Amino acid sequence: MFLTRGQCKFLGLRYMYSMNFPHDTPLAENSTSSSTQQDVSIAHILWVILGCSANIEIFRRHSSHSSPPVTLIWRPRLKALRILDSCGSDVIELGVPYSDPLADGPVIQAAASCALKKGTKLGSVLAMLTEVIRELSCPIVLFTYYNPILKNGVRNFMAKIKQAGVHGLVVPDLPLEETTLLRSEATMHNIELVLLTTPTTPTERMKEITKASEGFVYLVSAVGVTGARSNVNLRVEHLLQEIKQVTDKPVAVGFGISTPEHAKQIAGWGADGVIIGSAVVRQLGEAASPEEGLRRIEEYAKSIKAAIP
Repeated sequence: MFLTRGQCKFLGLRYMYSMNFPHDTPLAENSTSSSTQQDVSIAHILWVILGCSANIEIFRRHSSHSSPPVTLIWRPRLKALRILDSCGSDVIELGVPYSDPLADGPVIQAAASCALKKGTKLGSVLAMLTEVIRELSCPIVLFTYYNPILKNGVRNFMAKIKQAGVHGLVVPDLPLEETTLLRSEATMHNIELVLLTTPTTPTERMKEITKASEGFVYLVSAVGVTGARSNVNLRVEHLLQEIKQVTDKPVAVGFGISTPEHAKQIAGWGADGVIIGSAVVRQLGEAASPEEGLRRIEEYAKSIKAAIP
């Protein structure tokens, strides 16, 4: 299981890595212009899940990888991963760029588009993972839409990601009723499949999703796509209570969370984790240089963790 129930209140950061760090145009959350897509050259999309408590035990059985000294310190992606790892990362969620990322907002859509233009595909993502995985002390969860899985064949896909060192999988566009084959193959390859529930999910369906989800339950905080919002949906508190009445699995809240205040509020409602995305992307996209971007990521991660009681 990804994590155990306990005092943990901060589960994650979602982070994009820009290969060339072009900064001519700030990465605005609501910007979908072609200039933004051209200026923000994103090679990989990463979701980094951070733990905030000694009570979190994420993939304890997979924690055999050591954490050797950084040898390729000139490489921004390794520096970024190292920083997040040192800030308490328990899991790194690695995203596969896709042409129709229906769950994602403008920032991540633009990033996926740029990554695809750069030729980033599943193979290159897994190659990058194979290269860096032994540099990390935390396990990997892959985030992908279902089309790349079908293209590779479910069994072949599972074998590939297992060989690359993946331990978990999130597929946001796959309905519960269509997860049977994927769950079967995931179980065969010892990969945990995380499922999502939303504010509009009927109660009985939510119960089925939480029962089938492995690792933790991903609670989508608001109707719509990813991206920073000014306030947290107040329904989240009630939704957390509903879910926890039917499962002992940890519940992580994502979509629209961007500030330390948001994280503290959700922690107070009893969430076992908070997943933050586009706000982290902005730290990189609006920085004047790779070095500044890395500093901003570190400061931001620390500010989120410091806000958690």
